[in-house]
Amino acid sequence: MTVASRLRAWFGHSPPAQMPVAPVSAPLTPPPLTISQRALDMLAAKPQGADASMMARAAASPFGGVPSAPPGVRPPDAPKMAMDDAGSATANISTWAMGGIWGEGLFFPGYPYLAELTQRPEYRHIAETIAGQMTRKWIKLNAVGDEDKSDKINALEAAMKRFGLREVFFKAFLHDSQFGMGVIYPSLCDPDDREELKTPLLVKQGKIGKGDLREFVNVEPTWMSPVNYNAIDPLRSDFFVPNLWYVMGKAVSASRLMIFVSRPVPDILKPGYNFGGLSASQMVKPYVDNWLRTRQSVSDLLHSFSVFVLKTRMMSYLSDATQLAARIAAFVMGRDNKGLMMIDKEAEELENVSAPLGTLDHLQAQAQEQMASVAQIPLVWLLGVTPTGLNASAEPEIRVFYDRVRDWQERFGAQVTRALEILQLNEFGEIDEDIGYEFLPLWQLDDAGRAATEKIKADTDSVLIADGVISPEEARIRLAADPESAHHGLQGAPPDPPEQLDPDTDDDAEKVGQGGVEGKTSGANAGV
Repeated sequence: MTVASRLRAWFGHSPPAQMPVAPVSAPLTPPPLTISQRALDMLAAKPQGADASMMARAAASPFGGVPSAPPGVRPPDAPKMAMDDAGSATANISTWAMGGIWGEGLFFPGYPYLAELTQRPEYRHIAETIAGQMTRKWIKLNAVGDEDKSDKINALEAAMKRFGLREVFFKAFLHDSQFGMGVIYPSLCDPDDREELKTPLLVKQGKIGKGDLREFVNVEPTWMSPVNYNAIDPLRSDFFVPNLWYVMGKAVSASRLMIFVSRPVPDILKPGYNFGGLSASQMVKPYVDNWLRTRQSVSDLLHSFSVFVLKTRMMSYLSDATQLAARIAAFVMGRDNKGLMMIDKEAEELENVSAPLGTLDHLQAQAQEQMASVAQIPLVWLLGVTPTGLNASAEPEIRVFYDRVRDWQERFGAQVTRALEILQLNEFGEIDEDIGYEFLPLWQLDDAGRAATEKIKADTDSVLIADGVISPEEARIRLAADPESAHHGLQGAPPDPPEQLDPDTDDDAEKVGQGGVEGKTSGANAGV
């Protein structure tokens, strides 16, 4: 391809072979700079501060109606869902207002779009981090009372592993962060028995027998749509709470679904969110958009941070612009560290205008850290980045994050209790009210921290034994029952107490002289 053909491809047209030359006596005046109306229309139509794909989906206000379900979710003869016309004043929102709503995540984007966002690592890491921490150490079963429940607890723990309860809850928490709602369906009947699916599920003895549980199934909210709900009486507990759902055409009682919504929206917005909540992806979208735009801008700037300016006599090229365009093309194609640009020493000058790059790393890091701030996840957990600055430490931030995770876990205590009751009915045919659970703490000590803690506990036991508050046998029981102790599960009779030597006798005095007492004392301390 010749230079002229490349220029024609670049500029879209061929420069005129010969332009009319004005008489010498007439002054040469450049043509006026004009901007076509078409260019103005294109600029006006460009979204400002919002994603173009999101703008294309903006067809109504946040109160405009319920989301449309995929084909097959609602039967053809299903009744239509109604929604209060609370947003009539905002139904006809202008384009710039819709851009602000979409850009700031103030609109339910729909499950297909939220599913698309899961492909980006920025959204996926946030959801997986939250769900992973919610189930990382999981729960510990316990029992109250004096009766030994170890056999039941062991059988229940085995059932939890057999049905994959921990993995099912992880996926429910993951869907809650990705879609605003997670759903677990305990399969207790034939999934094709449509009449049984409509009936309420009573979790009690006689309604669920041994061996009735088939599996725990995660259901994405994409395949669910509410049937009806109470929108009349706010004094009732079922106000804006659906009592029946369509799951791919099957009507299922809400009592058969364990629904997880950690970020609920106000009642007036619930129908617009398919009675789910605000997803973490939608919540962090404006900050992820800022990060992606900053990342690309920094990359573009690094790619072309310098611009060459050629000062030349443009008058000489008015008669034939082909040579000027060819000269520009030759410079652009040959521009590298081994390139050479030749100019007229007397009439031309070449300058290099460069943008400063000294603060780009800080600007990019700040845009990235904003995602962690709105997600309330420490940098070291979300990005693997250690905080910098004076006295920077990740330990306090991690402790605060663990406290927040514990708060999230407690919000779903009813769902965990319901799952354990179903497991008890499936394993034992009854519910033992004395068996409970607790979420294990996420904070873990290192070896040095655990050793220091053990030393403090041992010193405390020694003081209490010496003061007669507890006996050595009670201290031994405490040591054997402590799951964090290195002697957890200690069994058997306690060892004989160390021999007490009397230095006043001749034999014991000889042992003292040989270091026997010191050796035995040192051994006792080491044992403690």
